[in-house]
Amino acid sequence: MTRARMPHPLTARRALAGALVLAAVALAIRPSPTDTSVPVLVAARPLAPGVALTAPDVKVVRAPPDLRPPAALSDPGQAVARVPAGAIGEGEAITQVRLVGADNLAATVGPDGAAVPVRLSDDGVADLLYPGVLVDVITSERVVLARDAAVLTVRPSDAGALVLLALPRSEAAEVAAAALRDPVAVTLR
Repeated sequence: MTRARMPHPLTARRALAGALVLAAVALAIRPSPTDTSVPVLVAARPLAPGVALTAPDVKVVRAPPDLRPPAALSDPGQAVARVPAGAIGEGEAITQVRLVGADNLAATVGPDGAAVPVRLSDDGVADLLYPGVLVDVITSERVVLARDAAVLTVRPSDAGALVLLALPRSEAAEVAAAALRDPVAVTLR
């Protein structure tokens, strides 16, 4: 019986080195995979509700398409001067429904909704409100004008806090008219 002769260790190393060089060349010249990421607008820092956005508040990042939320914005121009309905964390995607406007209103009360600005009879109550909380709107005579109104945003002003409420259209006109006559009160749900 003849014994098989083992290759010299130096020869085996050279063969392995040659194979690795060929693999490196093949990887270097192959076409790179196409970038399938999409632009997504995110908060550059924590954003407070009720404060209009500025260009430094947002930035565009690239993300895989399956991580892009529905209705996410992709251009800073779509968000600048718009108002967040609620707090937005740093790095969080900014979507249409996160900003006060028709999309947010439709998501809150449906297509028959209306946004109604009201001034409260007690400014201190406005400090207890935040976007998404439900309130009942009442007059000083204890007449309930609307039930389960959703707070969209609270905006401080020199004339007292302005609370933007989402209401069905059937109640919106009455609440708006009453708020023009006198400040109204709310009870938290």
